[in-house]
Amino acid sequence: MMLVGSAQAAIGGLLVGRLGYLAVAQNEKYELLSENNRVQLIVVPPRRGWLIDRHGKPIAINRSDFRVDIIPQQLENPEATLKTLAQLLDLDRDDLDRILEELKDSRGFKPVEVASSVPYEQYAAVTVRLPELPGVQPTRGFSRFYPEGPAVGHLLGYVGTASEKEYEEEKNPLLITPGFKIGKAGLEKTLEPYLRGTPGGQRVEVTARGRLVKELDPKPDRSGRTVQLAIDSDLQTFAARRMGDESGSLIVMDCHTGDVLSFVSMPAFDPNSFSGGIGRTEWRMLSEDDHLPLLNKATQGLYPPGSTIKPMNALALLEHGIDPTERINCPGGYRLGNRFFRCLGRHGPVDMRRAIAKSCNTYFYAMGHRVGYDKIAPMAKRLGLGAKFDLPLVSQNYGTVPNSAWKAKKYKDNPGLVERPDWTASDTLNASIGQGYLLLNPLQLAVMSARIASGRNVQPRLIGVHKQPAPMLGIPPEHLETVRGGMWQVVNGDGTAGASRLPLDGVEMSGKTGTAQVRRITGGQRGQSGDWKYRDHGLFVFYAPSDKPRYAGAVVIEHGMGGSRAAAPVAKDVVTFLYDRQVAMKNLAALEEQWGGTLAERNARRENAFRAAARTTST
Repeated sequence: MMLVGSAQAAIGGLLVGRLGYLAVAQNEKYELLSENNRVQLIVVPPRRGWLIDRHGKPIAINRSDFRVDIIPQQLENPEATLKTLAQLLDLDRDDLDRILEELKDSRGFKPVEVASSVPYEQYAAVTVRLPELPGVQPTRGFSRFYPEGPAVGHLLGYVGTASEKEYEEEKNPLLITPGFKIGKAGLEKTLEPYLRGTPGGQRVEVTARGRLVKELDPKPDRSGRTVQLAIDSDLQTFAARRMGDESGSLIVMDCHTGDVLSFVSMPAFDPNSFSGGIGRTEWRMLSEDDHLPLLNKATQGLYPPGSTIKPMNALALLEHGIDPTERINCPGGYRLGNRFFRCLGRHGPVDMRRAIAKSCNTYFYAMGHRVGYDKIAPMAKRLGLGAKFDLPLVSQNYGTVPNSAWKAKKYKDNPGLVERPDWTASDTLNASIGQGYLLLNPLQLAVMSARIASGRNVQPRLIGVHKQPAPMLGIPPEHLETVRGGMWQVVNGDGTAGASRLPLDGVEMSGKTGTAQVRRITGGQRGQSGDWKYRDHGLFVFYAPSDKPRYAGAVVIEHGMGGSRAAAPVAKDVVTFLYDRQVAMKNLAALEEQWGGTLAERNARRENAFRAAARTTST
């Protein structure tokens, strides 16, 4: 009895001591744990900042919507739950496959999106079934919306749920909050620090089983900043529609300040699809398209510029003492050794202005050979070719402005290449007409055009509206006037783009066409269409008005069979829109009727056809 009693007393003492320790020494700790169990903090995602154009028109906004998520760690019966949700939300096979894949890859902390932008009727149907759907979380919030759709896809990018890697890098609980999305591409990604905002919080009191008792003091969220772009939204949309079903890009700039008014790459994806969670079928349609709708061609596409760089060549020739009135006879080409470099025609005696107007290769072959390309390349770089611009873009491809030092280094660093490392006369001739090693992106061509038009060292700008003109380049005015005179003749004389003269009184456009080969062809093959991917690219650089330049830009139509045929007409309509919207829209309506509807209508028809084909293949 004494032994048992002693043991009981010892155990009792331990219990009393432990209780005292917990009640006194650990009081603060367990009071805090109890409070955390009683009160839960719900993070309130901030509303994303708007993107507006230069006139204040919204081009990326937030709109109230309903969404349904799944919390993987709370999901009890995935198969039954998804079956019920499929019925309630009209989910298709693509949606279910995506959800299952994301559930498999989830780590418990990350919610899996079931559907966003859910109609209220479906949202209410899910809400009343919640007791039998553990792990399902319907919420109200805001989703990103782009009113212009594909017209701004490559410029603005899109938003999406943060990946596990992005969460691990930032360790921000906001990133795993259901419904919260971050910028994934374009300006949405590069401007993320400005657009994200500051999250709020809602403290709620719950029972031990998680049932809501009451809401406590809330902390409001703070929206992200509104960012104004240099873009003209109306011009951007018109340019995207005017590109039709072509593959290419179009840039329009203010040639005094550098503000980029239009930044179009087509075909493009609809950022609204990505923001809501793109399905497998739509992703396949985009990724398998040979027109590359996922590539931002404005800054990532690289092309031989063809004859569009002849005005730049002319400025370089003038800088090195070439008399612009000196004439070179064009018999249809230029002989260098035992090779004959063909021209586009037999132009007879031509001076510098005439050579630009008629795009005479022979003139630039002869003058380039006389001066040497090492003296021409610095002018190319001075006009922005091959340059890296300070822009809030995810990536840029800068291309190549070659010279003898560049080629020597290229083949020294790549000894396996079989071509000669020294610069040859034929390299100079090819580069003088925009072929050979010369590769540029459309934005660089637009900058070149703007600098020739204004004589200013304009830098392209996407953020903000600027009034201060750029500083002068220091190129002699008489040199610029000679080149501008040739570019005026291209459109308004008997040059290569006479069919693209503006249908406006008192407004003229100057420009330069270009045709870039994508493969080596013989003279007899030139002009043949063949497969789309083997056709020549069509390019056009321009500015307007010719007498007092204000706007400048570049159009590149991939495999468009020539600048005068494909690119110049697009520039003509875009410049017309800047001065007379009624005339431009009337012409666009006629074209879209020929093409089979508006951009949105054609895209919807194409997607429906692809989905139908996919269903047929699967069955």
